[in-house]
Amino acid sequence: MKAGKSKTKDVLTLGTTAKHHPDLIFCCKQAGVAIGRLCEKCDGKCVICDSYAQPCTLVCICDECNYGSYQGRCVICGGPGVSDAYYCKECTIQEKDRDGCPKIGNLGSSKTGLLYERKKYGFKKR
Repeated sequence: MKAGKSKTKDVLTLGTTAKHHPDLIFCCKQAGVAIGRLCEKCDGKCVICDSYAQPCTLVCICDECNYGSYQGRCVICGGPGVSDAYYCKECTIQEKDRDGCPKIGNLGSSKTGLLYERKKYGFKKR
């Protein structure tokens, strides 16, 4: 197995990562009927690409990401939500709004460290 192939396989098993942050990943589960919210700091941003241009499509998140104390929280940073979240026109055209739940979760430094250590020494997942 080539090194490039294993790198691609490791990234695919983790899911989609947030822009510029390898330890933040999107939930990507089937989106439900709950509307995503944004806090004051993140207000107006596109959930996928972080742009402030042309909000277009309303964000729906899965039921697990909207359960209990997570209800009404910011989709990006987890703060208290004050406004509805939208995908920008560009992400809607590229159909990134259909990838699943866009709620961002922290993978944690221990798991990312394990991933890079595994890559460094060439260990394969069983």
